[in-house]
Amino acid sequence: MAEIKTSVTINATQEKVWDVISDIDNEPKFWKGTKEVRNISKNGNQISREITIAFRDQKCLQDVTIVPKETIKAVFTEGVIVGEKILTLKDMENSCELEALWDVKLSGKMGMFTGIIKKHIKSGTEQALQAIKEEVEN
Repeated sequence: MAEIKTSVTINATQEKVWDVISDIDNEPKFWKGTKEVRNISKNGNQISREITIAFRDQKCLQDVTIVPKETIKAVFTEGVIVGEKILTLKDMENSCELEALWDVKLSGKMGMFTGIIKKHIKSGTEQALQAIKEEVEN
Protein backbone atom coordinates (compact mmCIF):
# COMPACT_ATOMS: atom_id res chain seq x y z
CA MET A 1 0.00 0.00 0.00
CA ALA A 2 1.11 3.56 -0.67
CA GLU A 3 0.62 5.87 2.29
CA ILE A 4 0.55 9.57 1.54
CA LYS A 5 0.05 12.22 4.20
CA THR A 6 0.01 15.95 3.56
CA SER A 7 -1.65 18.97 5.14
CA VAL A 8 -2.19 22.69 4.79
CA THR A 9 -2.98 25.44 7.29
CA ILE A 10 -5.92 27.58 6.19
CA ASN A 11 -6.49 31.05 7.62
CA ALA A 12 -10.24 30.69 8.09
CA THR A 13 -12.77 29.23 10.49
CA GLN A 14 -13.38 25.51 10.62
CA GLU A 15 -16.97 26.14 9.46
CA LYS A 16 -15.83 28.02 6.35
CA VAL A 17 -13.40 25.27 5.35
CA TRP A 18 -15.99 22.60 6.10
CA ASP A 19 -18.51 24.32 3.81
CA VAL A 20 -16.08 23.87 0.90
CA ILE A 21 -14.77 20.34 1.56
CA SER A 22 -18.10 18.82 2.58
CA ASP A 23 -19.60 19.63 -0.83
CA ILE A 24 -18.23 16.34 -2.12
CA ASP A 25 -20.14 16.63 -5.42
CA ASN A 26 -17.80 19.55 -6.16
CA GLU A 27 -14.68 17.38 -5.72
CA PRO A 28 -13.51 17.57 -9.37
CA LYS A 29 -13.13 21.35 -8.98
CA PHE A 30 -10.23 20.83 -6.56
CA TRP A 31 -9.08 17.25 -7.07
CA LYS A 32 -7.77 17.06 -10.64
CA GLY A 33 -7.46 13.28 -10.37
CA THR A 34 -11.25 13.06 -10.01
CA LYS A 35 -12.93 13.80 -13.33
CA GLU A 36 -16.54 13.06 -12.47
CA VAL A 37 -18.72 12.10 -9.49
CA ARG A 38 -22.05 10.26 -9.65
CA ASN A 39 -23.94 9.55 -6.44
CA ILE A 40 -25.64 6.17 -6.28
CA SER A 41 -27.28 6.37 -2.85
CA LYS A 42 -27.29 8.42 0.32
CA ASN A 43 -28.30 7.33 3.81
CA GLY A 44 -27.63 10.03 6.40
CA ASN A 45 -23.87 10.65 6.43
CA GLN A 46 -23.16 7.60 4.25
CA ILE A 47 -22.89 8.06 0.49
CA SER A 48 -22.22 5.42 -2.16
CA ARG A 49 -20.88 6.88 -5.37
CA GLU A 50 -19.07 6.18 -8.58
CA ILE A 51 -16.14 8.39 -9.51
CA THR A 52 -14.25 8.61 -12.77
CA ILE A 53 -10.55 9.13 -12.14
CA ALA A 54 -8.04 10.73 -14.50
CA PHE A 55 -6.00 7.51 -14.64
CA ARG A 56 -7.24 6.13 -17.99
CA ASP A 57 -10.80 7.34 -17.20
CA GLN A 58 -11.23 4.40 -14.83
CA LYS A 59 -14.42 4.18 -12.77
CA CYS A 60 -14.19 3.40 -9.06
CA LEU A 61 -16.88 2.84 -6.47
CA GLN A 62 -16.57 4.56 -3.11
CA ASP A 63 -18.37 4.46 0.19
CA VAL A 64 -18.04 7.90 1.75
CA THR A 65 -18.64 8.59 5.45
CA ILE A 66 -18.98 12.19 6.59
CA VAL A 67 -18.44 13.18 10.23
CA PRO A 68 -19.59 16.84 10.25
CA LYS A 69 -16.81 19.40 10.73
CA GLU A 70 -14.26 16.61 11.36
CA THR A 71 -13.64 13.99 8.66
CA ILE A 72 -14.58 12.76 5.23
CA LYS A 73 -13.56 9.14 4.66
CA ALA A 74 -13.77 7.69 1.14
CA VAL A 75 -13.23 3.94 0.92
CA PHE A 76 -12.57 2.60 -2.58
CA THR A 77 -14.72 -0.55 -2.82
CA GLU A 78 -14.36 -1.43 -6.52
CA GLY A 79 -12.11 -0.43 -9.37
CA VAL A 80 -8.44 0.10 -10.10
CA ILE A 81 -7.80 1.72 -6.68
CA VAL A 82 -8.07 -0.20 -3.41
CA GLY A 83 -7.87 1.55 -0.04
CA GLU A 84 -9.02 4.88 1.37
CA LYS A 85 -8.63 8.64 1.39
CA ILE A 86 -9.37 10.50 4.63
CA LEU A 87 -9.67 14.28 4.97
CA THR A 88 -9.42 15.54 8.53
CA LEU A 89 -10.14 19.09 9.66
CA LYS A 90 -8.51 20.30 12.90
CA ASP A 91 -9.53 23.60 14.48
CA MET A 92 -6.62 25.80 15.54
CA GLU A 93 -6.46 29.28 16.98
CA ASN A 94 -7.50 31.70 14.17
CA SER A 95 -7.06 28.99 11.51
CA CYS A 96 -7.48 25.29 10.88
CA GLU A 97 -5.44 22.43 9.47
CA LEU A 98 -6.73 20.32 6.62
CA GLU A 99 -4.97 16.96 6.39
CA ALA A 100 -5.26 14.38 3.63
CA LEU A 101 -4.23 10.79 4.27
CA TRP A 102 -4.22 8.18 1.53
CA ASP A 103 -3.64 4.48 2.09
CA VAL A 104 -4.11 2.97 -1.36
CA LYS A 105 -2.76 0.62 -3.98
CA LEU A 106 -3.68 -0.32 -7.50
CA SER A 107 -5.70 -3.52 -7.74
CA GLY A 108 -4.82 -6.76 -9.48
CA LYS A 109 -2.00 -6.80 -12.02
CA MET A 110 -1.84 -2.98 -11.86
CA GLY A 111 -0.48 -3.32 -8.29
CA MET A 112 3.08 -3.26 -9.59
CA PHE A 113 2.54 0.39 -10.64
CA THR A 114 1.48 1.58 -7.16
CA GLY A 115 4.88 3.19 -6.53
CA ILE A 116 4.65 5.15 -9.76
CA ILE A 117 1.18 6.53 -9.09
CA LYS A 118 2.12 7.44 -5.51
CA LYS A 119 4.01 10.49 -6.81
CA HIS A 120 1.00 11.54 -8.88
CA ILE A 121 -1.41 11.15 -5.98
CA LYS A 122 0.90 13.12 -3.66
CA SER A 123 1.30 15.93 -6.18
CA GLY A 124 -2.43 16.01 -6.93
CA THR A 125 -3.25 16.06 -3.23
CA GLU A 126 -0.88 18.95 -2.56
CA GLN A 127 -2.45 20.87 -5.47
CA ALA A 128 -5.98 20.10 -4.22
CA LEU A 129 -5.24 21.27 -0.66
CA GLN A 130 -3.68 24.46 -2.02
CA ALA A 131 -6.71 25.08 -4.27
CA ILE A 132 -9.06 24.57 -1.30
CA LYS A 133 -6.95 26.97 0.78
CA GLU A 134 -7.11 29.62 -1.98
CA GLU A 135 -10.87 29.15 -2.43
CA VAL A 136 -11.56 29.54 1.30
CA GLU A 137 -9.17 32.42 1.95
CA ASN A 138 -10.36 34.55 -1.01
